[in-house]
Amino acid sequence: MQLGINLGYWGAGMDADNLAVAKEADRLGYAVCWAAEAYGSDAATVLSWVAAQTERIDIGSAIFQIPARQPAMTAMTAATLDSLSGGRFRLGIGVSGPQVSEGWYGVRFDKPLARTREYVEIVRKAMTRERLSYDGAHWTLPLPGGPGKPLKLTVHPEREHIPLYIAAIGPKNLEQTGEIADGALLIFPAAEHLEETALRHLRAGREKAGRTMDGFDVVPTLPLALGDDKDVPALADMFRPYTALYVGGMGSRKQNFYNQLAQRMGYEREAAEIQDKYLDGDKNGAAAAVPHELIDSTTLLGSVDRIADRMKAYAAAGVTTLTLAPAGLTLDDRIASLRAGSDALERAGLA
Repeated sequence: MQLGINLGYWGAGMDADNLAVAKEADRLGYAVCWAAEAYGSDAATVLSWVAAQTERIDIGSAIFQIPARQPAMTAMTAATLDSLSGGRFRLGIGVSGPQVSEGWYGVRFDKPLARTREYVEIVRKAMTRERLSYDGAHWTLPLPGGPGKPLKLTVHPEREHIPLYIAAIGPKNLEQTGEIADGALLIFPAAEHLEETALRHLRAGREKAGRTMDGFDVVPTLPLALGDDKDVPALADMFRPYTALYVGGMGSRKQNFYNQLAQRMGYEREAAEIQDKYLDGDKNGAAAAVPHELIDSTTLLGSVDRIADRMKAYAAAGVTTLTLAPAGLTLDDRIASLRAGSDALERAGLA
C-alpha cells in the first residue's frame, strides 16, 4: 500500500505550509500529492506550483469538477500538467454537488452518471491525439451545422496513458467508476465498512468491463492526528466540525451524498439528527451529535502504533493508496503527522 497526501483547498491561510508539507512528502517517498477545488482555488494552478518545486511525487487533481470545464479543456490541462511534471500527473474528476454545480457554475445537476461516462470517453479520446468527434446525449463534437471541425490535441503528454480517477460515493457511481476508470477517490472510508459501502460496487463495475481489481487504485482520504492513545477522544473532537459539515450541510436535505453514506454505515438516526441541526443553523449542536465511533473509524488518530494497526486494516480491506490529510495547529505539527504516517506504514510492514 502506498501513501498519498491531500493538501485540500489553497487559500485557507496555510499556503506556505502546504508547500512545505508537499516538499516533505516528496522527501519521505509519498506516492502522490492531491489538491482539491470547490469554489475558491482551482486545482490545476496549485498542482503546477507543487510540481515545479518537487522532484518525485506524483501530483493529482482531487478533483477537477466536471461542471467547471468542458471535457476537451480537461484533456488539455491533463496533457499539459503531465508534460510539465515529467509524467507525474494523475487526473481525478467528479461531478461535485448540486449546490456548487448549479449555484457556482450554472450547470444543471442532472444525469450525473451519464454525463460522467461521456466526459470520460471524450477526455480519453482527446488524449489519444486522434481527431476529436463525439456524438452523445450531453456533448456533440463538432457542433452540427456550423464551422467547427474535428481537431486534435497538439500537446504531447509525457505518457500514452494518464491514470484517470473518479470521486465516487453512491453505489451506482462506484459501479460505473469501476467500469470506466483506473481508480476511485473515496471519502469518509471506514475499513470495517469498505467492502459493503464501496468495494463490492467497484468490483461489480470491473466485472462488467471484463476486468479484475488488479491494477485498480482504491484511494480513500483520511485525516491524521498524532497523539497519545489516551487522548484519542480529544483528537477526534478536532474533526467534529469537519464531519458535521459534510454529513449535515454538504448538500440539501434530500440530496446529501455524505449523509447517505453515513446511513449506509449504520448511523441512520445520527445522520438525520446531524443534518437537522446543521440545516437549522445549529452547527455546534450538529458537531456534538457526531458519534465518536464515526470519526474514529474514518480518521487515523493516536500513536504511531495505533495508526499502523489501522493502516493494516485498510490494506486488508483492499486499499492500494491511502491518502492522508495531516492535521495540526502549526507547520511542525503537520510535518510530525506526515512523518508519523510514513513511520506507521513501515511499522505495519506495508512499505
